[in-house]
Amino acid sequence: MVPSDTDQPRCPWAGSSALMIAYHDNEWGIPCHDDQALFERLVLESFQAGLSWATILRKREHFRQAFAGWDIARIAAYGADDVARLMQDAGIIRNRRKIEATIRNARCFLAVQQEVGSFDRYIWAFVEGQPLLRAAPPRWEDVPAHTPESNTLACNLRRRGFKMVGPTMCYALMQSIGMVNDHIQGCFRATGPICT
Repeated sequence: MVPSDTDQPRCPWAGSSALMIAYHDNEWGIPCHDDQALFERLVLESFQAGLSWATILRKREHFRQAFAGWDIARIAAYGADDVARLMQDAGIIRNRRKIEATIRNARCFLAVQQEVGSFDRYIWAFVEGQPLLRAAPPRWEDVPAHTPESNTLACNLRRRGFKMVGPTMCYALMQSIGMVNDHIQGCFRATGPICT
């Protein structure tokens, strides 16, 4: 992780929180190809629906502990006792639908890995293996909530049994994992690294 220079020009959503700045500078919009990290982002984005991203980042480490260090096979094996345990865990977002969706999505994630070889190969195929190249948006208000690509991804994920994966959530995931770079004009990450 690169130490953040607080004087760098950034997207306005990063604000002044050290946690948000570090996420903006070191993760958001930078291509991610590690299946475990992709699963973490999928889960966190699904829990974020209806909440602020700052809330999710503050709870991120506790999510990691509560969900077995993002061990996908272990999460896929969770049952009713695990759901009950997680519903009592104040360190995460205690939403039964989102918890149950995480377990189901772990099972679906493993099925994709078995079929395609990796979730990375599967999800990046929606952008032909490369980040979408677009002009940096002039203002944050110009960034779309969803796109044709995120609509297609959401439909395909739902067809495979995934839950809590609408077009808006899928576009947030695409931004998070660098399938698209939506850093705005003037942000130092608008022309950041091409790959990691």
